[in-house]
Amino acid sequence: MKILKKIKLAIRLVLLVAACPSILFAAENITVYSPDKQLRLEVFDHQGTLSYSVYFKNKPVINTSAMQMSIDKNSLTNQVIINGSTSYTVNESYPWYGAHAVAINHCNGAKIKLLHGKSSFLLDVRVFNDAAAFSFQIPGDKSTSRIPNESTEFNIPAGSTIWYHDLNGHYEGQHVKKQIDSVKAGQWIAPPATFKLPGDAGYASITEADLKNYAGMALQADGKGKLVLQLADHHPISHPYELRYSKDDIARVSKPAAITGTINTPWRVIMVGADLNTLVNCDAVHNLCPPPNKNYFPQGINTSWVKPGRAVWQYLDGGGDKTVNNMKEYSQLASELGFEHNILEGFWSKWSDEEIKDLVSYSKQRGVSIWVWMHSKELRDSSVRHAQFKRCHDLGIAGLKIDFFDNEAKEVVDLYEDILTETARLHLMVDFHGSNKPTGQMRTWPNELTREAVKGMESSKLADRATHSTTLPFTRFLAGPAEYTPVHFGERRKNTTWTNQIASAVILSAPVLTYAASPQHLLASPGVDIIKSIPSVWDETIVLKPSTIGELAVFARRKGNTWFLAVMNGVQPKSIKIPLTFLKASAKCTSINDDPDNTGALKTGNSTAKATDVLSLNLGVGGGYIGRYTIQ
Repeated sequence: MKILKKIKLAIRLVLLVAACPSILFAAENITVYSPDKQLRLEVFDHQGTLSYSVYFKNKPVINTSAMQMSIDKNSLTNQVIINGSTSYTVNESYPWYGAHAVAINHCNGAKIKLLHGKSSFLLDVRVFNDAAAFSFQIPGDKSTSRIPNESTEFNIPAGSTIWYHDLNGHYEGQHVKKQIDSVKAGQWIAPPATFKLPGDAGYASITEADLKNYAGMALQADGKGKLVLQLADHHPISHPYELRYSKDDIARVSKPAAITGTINTPWRVIMVGADLNTLVNCDAVHNLCPPPNKNYFPQGINTSWVKPGRAVWQYLDGGGDKTVNNMKEYSQLASELGFEHNILEGFWSKWSDEEIKDLVSYSKQRGVSIWVWMHSKELRDSSVRHAQFKRCHDLGIAGLKIDFFDNEAKEVVDLYEDILTETARLHLMVDFHGSNKPTGQMRTWPNELTREAVKGMESSKLADRATHSTTLPFTRFLAGPAEYTPVHFGERRKNTTWTNQIASAVILSAPVLTYAASPQHLLASPGVDIIKSIPSVWDETIVLKPSTIGELAVFARRKGNTWFLAVMNGVQPKSIKIPLTFLKASAKCTSINDDPDNTGALKTGNSTAKATDVLSLNLGVGGGYIGRYTIQ
């Protein structure tokens, strides 16, 4: 009798599962923890939909959110079955050009097997101590093209504060600060989207990593605290793209893109930390990208022709005519500053090969390389692109500043990949201007030394530069370095002081650090000694506790045995104290302070300091401080 009852019960269970396969899914919740066990990502069924949540120290970072993935408009993530998982770990380090000289790639991962009808695919999850990430892998025949789409949700905890900008200027926007609950439905948000969790539970920022063979993502608010992932064909056309491209171009990039063969989505990344220092030092975005191809970069980022450094640039600060002789003068002045690069705008294209070779030779003798500007529109044709790049290589040009992408359609993303591959073959460095956000591929392609994707010094109409420049280190710069072109002593600095401007070269840093001020004005500055010594790459970065998004940025950055302490203030005057514990030993200090009577002047000083000292600063609107501490 008991056996008969058991058989009947088993039959009922089989019938129930057949009617509702998600029951199997509910029994297969997957949780992946960070190595330190403080961060976790959970994958599970919620009302028949593949869903996830993220917790930091047992407090929610992302509440239950739907993962939405479809192929050719057919959902893969509704009524899906979790069919087990394979766990793995990654634990490595590698040299890096960023907030520090060595990146740490340590995470726990799981490849989760998913079944939807007769289709099987993978969800790859990785959890670092400071980030959680996931990516779909959908097998496919190389002879078949399919159109993917995503609308995965990020359900932000109520009471969170978010900083974001829209897509009107593509990635050149000005951030606003709002409570997540007050962000209106339909609002577009350009990643990274940084938010502060309620109850001092920490910070998080949403972006993507390893974007290739796919359309870029942005986020759209639903008006109820959720941000929804949207691929490029859904994005509004940015003003710069509309300005520079035809109606046919707009129609084309507004269509969803087909992908042949296996579909690998970019990683969807949530950086998480108890403080701003953790976010700024997070390596997850580049960790999620493949290492450099040894065929192109036998020594990785230390390959001999990849050369980070500081650059002069004749564009925003006068500087005379656009002749070969004047650019020779710029190279001479760059050499006096100890700078490594001279970046030329489009006027170079009117010169002969002989004139360009003459400038390259003259500059090389002074330790300065030449970079030249190009329009990306002219590089779509592979034969034209290759001919242009080959000419630059043969002329001895070291790098290319390539402009006006202004869209994240797959065809534009593919163009980035083509450019990076071809320039790597020809040993040309790259600076992408008018660009998409970085997604960590500087790890794969170390010849890409920076991207713009920021409302920088070129924006002459930005009135509140003090708030903007204290927001960027904790928003846009979390995705990777930005070509902000810091330091201007003229009207463009708006409500910031000269000292603030010099400090910005330390905080708004990039492996190719292009100065907005002319070399003449840099050399004439009373702060020139410190300006000359600011590097473009760092061994160590510490964001100090007085820092507050949009209000105050306090960075201690080390190169060798020298620390730079840089402070930029927002619009509210402040008196702050900064313990110098980062020094570890006594040091000689050369400093620059504001002149309280004149924002267009500064005061320099020399002193000694030790780790037990506490620096007191009185900062006015847009004020600043910079100190160079050399350990004795």
